[in-house]
Amino acid sequence: MGVGKSFVSRVLAELGCRVLDADQTAREVVEPGSGGLRAVTDAFGREIIRADGTLDREKLGALVFAHEDKRLLLNSILHPYIISKQDELLGEWEVQEPNGIAVVDAALMIESGGYKRFDKLIVVQCDPEEQLRRVMTRNDLTREQAEQRIRTQMPQEEKKKLADYLIDTTGGFEATRELTGEVYEELRRVGGSKTH
Repeated sequence: MGVGKSFVSRVLAELGCRVLDADQTAREVVEPGSGGLRAVTDAFGREIIRADGTLDREKLGALVFAHEDKRLLLNSILHPYIISKQDELLGEWEVQEPNGIAVVDAALMIESGGYKRFDKLIVVQCDPEEQLRRVMTRNDLTREQAEQRIRTQMPQEEKKKLADYLIDTTGGFEATRELTGEVYEELRRVGGSKTH
């Protein structure tokens, strides 16, 4: 959250990777009429549904970020739907381009254990104070609210230990673009067809 994953993903897409945004997948699995939305409604009640039948993501987010047990419950409900949808699309891409590079952009890849499905793990990170500033600005949150959200994720230092590749975005856009290009060239060299 707030470390620059989306920018890195855009650069990888520009370089030729196929990029799957896990946040987009998470939105798709809770569309009106979906099994994911029914499961979330069963667990959290109809008050998280807007009048138009869509999920009130802000209301649900406020609830789950304030209560770890509810956040863990939501993740346990949605992750199987998300992984299934991702695997379906990744399978299609692999058939279309067997030697291509596919990237799944996901904040909770390590926490969910989903990273184990892939050949490589890229961890995007930045200075903790910079991360906090970005989250506060992007989400219009107080320092305390931003810290609370960041604490729901595994600390960056722990994620770095699992990384095959590390991209530090603290240095800004151009430095990040250069580091991302280096990682892309290495991925081409190792020839992986499924990469996170």
